[in-house]
Amino acid sequence: MLKAVFFDLDGTLLPMDEEKFTKYYFKLLCERMASFGFDPEELVEVIWGGTKEMYKNDGTKTNEERFWDFFVKVYGLEKLNHKNNIDEYYTNEFKKTINACMPNPLAREIVDYCRNNVDKVILSTNPIFPRVGTITRMGFVDLKEDDFDLVTSYENCCYCKPNPNYFLEILKQFNLKPDEVILFGNNSLEDATCAKMAGIKCYLVGDFIINHPKVTESFPIIKMEEVILTIKKEIEERKNA
Repeated sequence: MLKAVFFDLDGTLLPMDEEKFTKYYFKLLCERMASFGFDPEELVEVIWGGTKEMYKNDGTKTNEERFWDFFVKVYGLEKLNHKNNIDEYYTNEFKKTINACMPNPLAREIVDYCRNNVDKVILSTNPIFPRVGTITRMGFVDLKEDDFDLVTSYENCCYCKPNPNYFLEILKQFNLKPDEVILFGNNSLEDATCAKMAGIKCYLVGDFIINHPKVTESFPIIKMEEVILTIKKEIEERKNA
C-alpha cells in the first residue's frame, strides 16, 4: 500500500531560482540586522557557519540548537536576545523573497489529492529554516501548515538531508515502512539519493532539478503536471502487487 507521500518544498512545490533566492534572503536579513549593530559580511558568514553545523548534526541536538550554539560561539551569549528579531524577519521582510520564486497553481491541487487518497502527507523540506520561515514560503504557493501531517523545520529535526537518518526519523515517527512511501523532490543528492539510502522511492519533478556531479545514478524525472497521475499509478501498482 502507498500510505504516505513526501514533498520537498524549495524548487519542487515552490519553484524558485535558488541563487536569486539566496541573494534576496541575505540582503533582506542583513538590512534588518544592521540596525541592531550586526556587520553584514560577518552575519552572512555566521549564518553559513550555523547552517554547516546543522548539516553535520548527529542527532544529539535539534538543528535549532546546533545553529544557535554556533551563533553564541561567535557572537557571545548576550547577542542571543536578537533571536526574536531574526524570527520576526521571517514573518515580515522574508516575504519579499517571493520575488525569486514562481507560482505553482498545481501545488494546492496536488496536496488536496494526496490528503484524499493517502494516510499521511509530509512536507519534507530540508530543516535548516525555522518553522515560521517555512510557513512563509509555503504561503507563496497557497499552502498552509495544517495541509500536512508534518512540516519539518529546524525546531523538530535533528538531521538534515542528505543524511538518510532525516528520512528514517520521519518513517519511525509515523510507523511507516520505506516501501509505503514515495517522495517528490528536485535535488538528485539531497532528495533522490538520500531517500534511496532510506529505502524510499523518489521522483525528481519540475523545472528546477539540481543534478549533483557526485551523483551518477539516474532517477525518474517527471513534470509537475504528472505528479497526480504518478501517485495514482503508484497506488494502483501497490494494490495489484
